Amino acid sequence: MYAKLIFRNARRSVRDYLIYIVTMTICVTLFYSFLSISSSYYHPDIGSTYDFTMLGDGMKMAICAITLILLFLIWFVNGYMLRRRQKEFALQSIMGMEQRTIGRLFFAETFLMGGISVAAGIFLGAFCSQFITAMLLTSYGQSYRISWMLFPDTVLLTVVFFSLSFVIVGLFNTRAIRKTKIIDMLSADRENEPELKKSRFLPAVTLLYLLVMAVMLVNSVRIRHYYFDPRYALPVHIMFWSNILFPALGLLWPLIWLIFRKRLDFPRLVAGEVALAVCNAISAACVPGMRSAYLLSYGAGVTNQYIMFVLADLLYVICGVIYLASAMLVIRKNSSPERRYYRENLFFYGQMISKLTTTSKTMTLVCATLAAAIVLFMAAPVLVGWSSGYLDVRSVYDVQIFSRYNDVYDEADLPRGDYDVVTDFLGEHHIEADADCTFNLYLPRRADFDNRRKHDFPVLAISLSDYNAIRRMLGYAPISLEDGAFTTQWQTVATEEEREEFLRERRIETDAGSLTVSGQSFYLENIGQTAYNTYTSVVYVFPDSVCAQLLPVMRNRYISAEEPISYEDARELEQIFTDIYPEDPTAESGGVSYGIRLSTLQINSARAGNFVLQASMIYGAVVLMVICLTVLSLQQLLDAGHYRYRFSVLRKLGVEEPRISCLVWRQLGVWFGLPVGLAVLVSAVVVIYFIQTVSTEISAYIGFGALAAQIAATVGILVLLFVCYFISTWLLFRRAIDP
Repeated sequence: MYAKLIFRNARRSVRDYLIYIVTMTICVTLFYSFLSISSSYYHPDIGSTYDFTMLGDGMKMAICAITLILLFLIWFVNGYMLRRRQKEFALQSIMGMEQRTIGRLFFAETFLMGGISVAAGIFLGAFCSQFITAMLLTSYGQSYRISWMLFPDTVLLTVVFFSLSFVIVGLFNTRAIRKTKIIDMLSADRENEPELKKSRFLPAVTLLYLLVMAVMLVNSVRIRHYYFDPRYALPVHIMFWSNILFPALGLLWPLIWLIFRKRLDFPRLVAGEVALAVCNAISAACVPGMRSAYLLSYGAGVTNQYIMFVLADLLYVICGVIYLASAMLVIRKNSSPERRYYRENLFFYGQMISKLTTTSKTMTLVCATLAAAIVLFMAAPVLVGWSSGYLDVRSVYDVQIFSRYNDVYDEADLPRGDYDVVTDFLGEHHIEADADCTFNLYLPRRADFDNRRKHDFPVLAISLSDYNAIRRMLGYAPISLEDGAFTTQWQTVATEEEREEFLRERRIETDAGSLTVSGQSFYLENIGQTAYNTYTSVVYVFPDSVCAQLLPVMRNRYISAEEPISYEDARELEQIFTDIYPEDPTAESGGVSYGIRLSTLQINSARAGNFVLQASMIYGAVVLMVICLTVLSLQQLLDAGHYRYRFSVLRKLGVEEPRISCLVWRQLGVWFGLPVGLAVLVSAVVVIYFIQTVSTEISAYIGFGALAAQIAATVGILVLLFVCYFISTWLLFRRAIDP
């Protein structure tokens, strides 16, 4: 009998469970899709040069950790269903059914709906996992072919995780039903959140923000005292003074408000602080940019502090705007009687002002979380593209052997030799070298040997013959130099301004005499990072006769193999090399530090790490978006009983159905549009600021066209989620108010 009752209630309430089913299905789909690549049955064809174990283990840990957030979502959605059904539970109790039995029936009902969601989610997850596989194989440079597969261990893990989640939440719901009084169940749909004027949320947030501004003011005064120079350009003067002025005004405004508080209400205080927070954010955001543009002397610690100040300003702007939304609607309503009484505007304003007033804290948290999710979504392609492009710069050879003299203080201890252990290993494992170049890097002046100051290491030189040998290895045309001339080779991240500043001096003094810059003064082809000295992004190219008279301080060897080195051979070679040539300087090595980079290991670890990072950020962002949109949807649907009565009054007053539909669209548009629009605006500011900060790296490693395509794809996913939840909410809302 109970089983029939459960199935009958489930069939009758399936529309009420629409948000529950949609949310759980999306969660299960995401969980299965991302976790499927960690399955022991998943064996993608990525070649012998890659090891898939590290990626699978990393994905499993990352996805399971992020999925714990879903427990909150499952609890929240179940709470919505519990509150929606409380009057029904009260009537069942009055008719004689025990509350313990009611709780068990509700648990079985939600578990049944959850089971349907899990089944649908696994089916959709098997389809969506093809996109994850395509993303994975693309990152490894492999071709992709669609294959429809269900992995038993992933299916089992998905079923176990969500079943346990449903059981845990169901036990709490059963206990809540058993402990709730019948009279409280009957009146549950008439409960509201506390009025905004009684909430201490925003006053507490404002107080915390004032403390942040006080810290910013003290910090700005201190930084100006230590780093300001009257000779700086006007924009730098404005930056220093604005970071003092706006925090000071932010602290002064509350004092003015306290003096005139009888005439100035709290929303006016918040409005003033929001305006000053915007000014604070702009001035603080200039600090990192001014440092790079004008080569200011403060360090990364100062810029990191001001980035945190920018985030604090943006968070307060979110809190303030959400708080002031109802006040702005009141002002708009009272601005003109014609607008107030036009059609159903009075009803619309009353609905929205009442709802925004009682849910400002929830809306603020939703907006901030949604902004964080969008930033994660947008930052993922930037960070992964940056790392992938950087990998291309690092892994230009199959084997890179390099040395550093940072801790060498005796010229006799400088590195020599040809690293014969590598030659022996390649011969033993029948690995043929397509090209092999062993070369020295020289100090232009021996007197600079003891110069070890950070960011002031001397620029080294390479001989023309060795430089041309490296260019031939990489497929570049060789170059030539006139007698007594030199040229330069630059890293891809170096800016045009840096090159112009460096080459302003057309001559250079060396131990072999003076050299003049060649007609072709620089080359930008990528030759790897180990060809440059510490903290430098340029290397001189000198004639061989000049280098023969200079002091060699670094000894490198680059090898390109005819076939890619397998992962096992690369690990073995790395271990053998590090046993003989230590990475950390020791007394036996004379202070020389050695290193070996094998493209197989670099590409394997970097691509695995990049994929785990990208998948984790995208998965986490989607989970947070689903949570936020679910909360927004349920906040409207929780008061469905009130809306049914209110809209029935409108119908009795003669309002036609098309006007009611338009009113519903306006109400849901404001309810969803305010937090989503504000979150998009704030996240866009953060992402644009981030992209401008790392624009040099983006230009060098990613390309703005590729980045724009990736960002467009993420925006498409956000729009798709928004449309799904908006339409689902609209359907349930219309059903709730239909006569």
